[in-house]
Amino acid sequence: PSHAYWDLSPGLDFETRLIARTGMVERLEEELAHPRYVCRPINLSGNTDCYQPIEARYRTTRRLLELLHACRHPVTLVTKGTLVLRDIELLASMAEHRLVRVFVSLTSLDANLKRTLEPRAASPQARLKVIRELNTAGIPVGVLVSPVIPGLTDHEIERLLEAASRAGARTATWMLLRLPREVAPLFEAWLHTHHPERAAKVMSLVRQCRGGKTNEPAFGRRFRGEGVFADLIDQRFRRASRQWGLQPRAEQGLDTRHFRPPRAQQDLFD
Repeated sequence: PSHAYWDLSPGLDFETRLIARTGMVERLEEELAHPRYVCRPINLSGNTDCYQPIEARYRTTRRLLELLHACRHPVTLVTKGTLVLRDIELLASMAEHRLVRVFVSLTSLDANLKRTLEPRAASPQARLKVIRELNTAGIPVGVLVSPVIPGLTDHEIERLLEAASRAGARTATWMLLRLPREVAPLFEAWLHTHHPERAAKVMSLVRQCRGGKTNEPAFGRRFRGEGVFADLIDQRFRRASRQWGLQPRAEQGLDTRHFRPPRAQQDLFD
């Protein structure tokens, strides 16, 4: 829906047109320097992947991380791309001070499904390689199984968690498919094009998990859903996580005690 806000298509424009926000580092520096600022972990990628291909040119994520590192400010990252490995040395340095956790998003291990569902994203094997290399570098890394699509990808939960654990993931969490606003008809059209034999079942299960609707915007329910099928997904996820030694997503291991607000530009990168 963010693209629709900018009068762009949530379909093709979402896949091909990116918006670069400028001035983010300067705004963050102002926020961190505010006298009443309270240090809490910041999450990058809450709305979109902070390692989109355009990051290779603009380096906004890199500059944000450098600022947060200099200020000893904790951060979490979520990505499904491989560009995160560009910053592995910086992230490893942050990890030494308990300032970072990285979550790699996995949807499916089925390469054919990935090609139609996420045509421009990294392959499942490439994402597992990211988990492996981050873990080897000493960076706490977890897996975000998302979106879980009832009737289409939920059968992979156990295999996804096994693969992530073997690659070195330490934590795991999941999110149910969300279909806000203009995304719902796009997803239904995609289903009828690529999986016509499952379309009715998938949409029926989605509505069962969303109180009869295609989407639930309420913060407490939008990520996991509700009802028998959503509960079953959660139970399976918890059981498989225990089996493979994956802890629930947690941020309490990040350290906020050594935060030092920016005072002058020369102080930031001592």
